[in-house]
Amino acid sequence: MNDRICPGREWPDTEGKRIEAHGGTMFFENGTYYWLGEDKSHTRKRGKIWTWGIKLYSSTDLCNWRDEGHIIEPVLDDKSSQFYPTRRLDRPHLLKNPHTGKYILWVKYCDGAHYSVLTADAVRGPYTLVEPFLQPFGHRAGDFDLALDEESGTAYLYFEADHDKLLVTKLNETFTNVWGEPKVVYEGLRPPLTREAPAHFMRNGRHYLITSGMTGYVPNPTEIAVADDWMGPFTVLGDPCVDDGSSASFNSQPSHVFRIAGTDRLVMMADRWVPDFVMTKERYESFYRTIYTKKPSLKDILLLMRAPLMGSADTSKARYVWLPFDWDGDMPRLYRRDEWSVTE
Repeated sequence: MNDRICPGREWPDTEGKRIEAHGGTMFFENGTYYWLGEDKSHTRKRGKIWTWGIKLYSSTDLCNWRDEGHIIEPVLDDKSSQFYPTRRLDRPHLLKNPHTGKYILWVKYCDGAHYSVLTADAVRGPYTLVEPFLQPFGHRAGDFDLALDEESGTAYLYFEADHDKLLVTKLNETFTNVWGEPKVVYEGLRPPLTREAPAHFMRNGRHYLITSGMTGYVPNPTEIAVADDWMGPFTVLGDPCVDDGSSASFNSQPSHVFRIAGTDRLVMMADRWVPDFVMTKERYESFYRTIYTKKPSLKDILLLMRAPLMGSADTSKARYVWLPFDWDGDMPRLYRRDEWSVTE
């Protein structure tokens, strides 16, 4: 039995097999944590398979995870299916709707810049596709997070739009589409400064968003913003990572933030998508010059060409970086840790 979380190390399930729940999210119900994410077991460098469905794992202690199988199976005999393995499905998020009792699963498609929405009567499924193609308010849809106001039963969508802004909007009563008008969290940005991979969390009644920049699967600096309302306005606080020599969120990208049940302790879930490509301050500055300033050197250009940005990345090697937040007043802080205990 494991009793420690070891960021960046291989993490086997209770059967000793590699956990496949990348770009993941956490759902807690009746004393059990459910971790769901992308199955990258069949993904290879420059290969056609993007995601082998969505897997679910369960745990009561956050350290030892039981494989519950696929909640979305890959469809192998129909190339037109939403779930054919060459479709670029990623970053599943799950909420339970207190009005209907349904479990609502949102997934993102990189290849179509849209979301699909599924529903189920149980966390383990089966899930039914109810919204195959959703581009909120006509925007090309990117990374996202879902959040639930448990007091009012209102749900919110935080999402990257058109590669130049991050928006927040309410969901409709069934949580299967957007409702009302969106509000801007960030706008007027371009890669690598465009904010993606948003993860919402709360502390002392305030709303926090942690986001990454946009450099494909290569990591970059995270940023924290805070607001007094679900829909902002948000104020940027800066990079929460302390003594991060990588300039890249300890070589990871956030996917979700969850609270350890019965405590005020918050944990960032993140992926180290390309562990063989170690980002450094010098490498990030090279990326910045090449992508943003358009004034690269030949060395900068060669580094970018050789970097595992998207299709050239072998994400079957990806690992998980889970880190607990510490606090400096109202500023959340993340520290490098080789291991840590949920109960300490």
